[in-house]
Amino acid sequence: MLNVLGRVLKFEPRYGRKPPFVLVNGLAEQGETWFRNVPVWSKHFECFAPDILNYDGDALHERIDSREKVSIDYIVNELHLYLHRFVQRPPYFLGGSSTGGKVVTEFAARYPALVKKLVLFGPSGVSDVERLPVVHGVRRHDVTALVDSVFHDKRKADPRLLGYYKEKMASRRWRTGLIKTIRGTLDHSIRDVLTGLTMPTLMFVGMNDSIVDARQAIEAAKRIPQGKLVTLENCGHAPHLEHTRYVNKLVIEFLKK
Repeated sequence: MLNVLGRVLKFEPRYGRKPPFVLVNGLAEQGETWFRNVPVWSKHFECFAPDILNYDGDALHERIDSREKVSIDYIVNELHLYLHRFVQRPPYFLGGSSTGGKVVTEFAARYPALVKKLVLFGPSGVSDVERLPVVHGVRRHDVTALVDSVFHDKRKADPRLLGYYKEKMASRRWRTGLIKTIRGTLDHSIRDVLTGLTMPTLMFVGMNDSIVDARQAIEAAKRIPQGKLVTLENCGHAPHLEHTRYVNKLVIEFLKK
């Protein structure tokens, strides 16, 4: 505080950077699909959405051309490289949706000292069978099937998403990158990995998820030593897009606790 001519002026500490919150999207998403969340979360955290799953990107296609598998291990290594080179402020808050949930869970298990808290939004890899209408949607160039597979209430699918994926799906290179990534990551389970997590973890499960079995996801969440489970009725595979306000609020409370 500073006293100027008898008045006390209070200065809020504004200089400095907010805690980093790193978000990894799922297979049927891209980094842009956090658009309903980042504007709110960025008031409290510095949000990063690295374009690791860039289906028409050079890095991914160099790997495909060399006949190497696009696996969860590969994506985890890419995330580690990104954080090490371009963020460099551990420990991190990590969030992952769908397959992105597999990635951040494996990352947290391998590098626990680098992760402060973990948030999982409808993570894949927690049930015996996962149904991926996205595959059929891509093969048939059916944009609506791709987007609808994520939502329980189809009205919550932003029209901009349909336009975005219609443009992307017109590219054979993009479709090839997506299919190769699906094949390389689909069978990767994280159920056993969850038991070894050492950091507080918040997990959202949509009770109407058409891709992951919600009951098995709930059982998997019970394996997390410091886990907090939130189940959402009338919700599909993307809780952060279908129940945005509620999820945004809980994430902020959890990370700032």
